[in-house]
Amino acid sequence: MSITTTLSGETSTQAKTLAHVLLITEQMLSFARGDDWGSVTELEEQRREALADCFSDPIPQAQSNIFSEALAAMLHMNEELISLLEAAKAEVAVKRTDQRHTSKSLGHYLDVENEH
Repeated sequence: MSITTTLSGETSTQAKTLAHVLLITEQMLSFARGDDWGSVTELEEQRREALADCFSDPIPQAQSNIFSEALAAMLHMNEELISLLEAAKAEVAVKRTDQRHTSKSLGHYLDVENEH
């Protein structure tokens, strides 16, 4: 049974919304892998709204396992997103440190030049 199908075969609005949340999360992960953090941020706002809509009503008991599996998949993708974010933050910190060293070296060079 797919995430968007209930036991009676009708499509649940909550299930459709959760499926949409998973697709948004996959897109966020794709953008994060491409170092497009602006797009990740935009999608996070959409995802937050969709999650609020999805869980505004109780989950039907018949769909609890499907919702659990979908949420587990989303959490797994979130872990990868966090890992990518941490790596990007570390890279920015390294670049900032390198830039400071370059600025210091350049300042020292210019001071030496002015003395001659």
